[in-house]
Amino acid sequence: MNGDLWIVNFPRKNLYSLKNFVLAATIVVSAKLLIWSRFVVLRYIESSRLPTRWGTFDIHGFEDPFKGKEHIVLSFGAYKEGQPFLVRIHSECLTGDALGSLRCDCGEQLQTAIKTISEAGRGAILYLRQEGRGIGLVNKIKAYNLQDQGADTVEANERLGFGADERDYSMCAPMLQHLGVRRIDVMTNNPRKIQALVDMGFEVANRVPISTDSNPHNAAYLEAKACKLGHLLGD
Repeated sequence: MNGDLWIVNFPRKNLYSLKNFVLAATIVVSAKLLIWSRFVVLRYIESSRLPTRWGTFDIHGFEDPFKGKEHIVLSFGAYKEGQPFLVRIHSECLTGDALGSLRCDCGEQLQTAIKTISEAGRGAILYLRQEGRGIGLVNKIKAYNLQDQGADTVEANERLGFGADERDYSMCAPMLQHLGVRRIDVMTNNPRKIQALVDMGFEVANRVPISTDSNPHNAAYLEAKACKLGHLLGD
């Protein structure tokens, strides 16, 4: 497959792969006319090998032509029908993933996920470009400033006029469809990710907790994630 393949994902279980761009507002299912208020269009661009310190992965590039966002999948091994595929959904965190910030656990989670999937021999990381739980990098810096003044991570987002978590996982469906994945062991502490996958029609066989170390700089952040966002920490 190459760059002329458009992957169109309608909400929940209606997934289609089309050769050219298709704009659709309605579809007929079981003799009922369903009108969708939103849909996701991802264009698959290309794949290549990516050597890492944990082994050689395949990297797959996608773009959303409407939002101007690029997303990637790092895959290791191939999906085998009926066997759960270990999947980590990871939203971009420049400060944690690339700059080594201690204010969050994102960078450590990403490194742990890559290592764990390599050791398992099969799996994928869906790396989504939705920085700062969906509010963007500059707004995240504004939120950090509010946290420096005593707000927690949820309060800071809300004071800026955002929801506690603005992330959207609907683009995961065509990315997983591209890999042929249907049954998943999801590596997460976030129940919202599990529910999103189920709502999109995937079978979640198991939740695999992802553990990281706390430090004086992220202890309050982790507490807010557990108490206010429902993350399952300490499993």
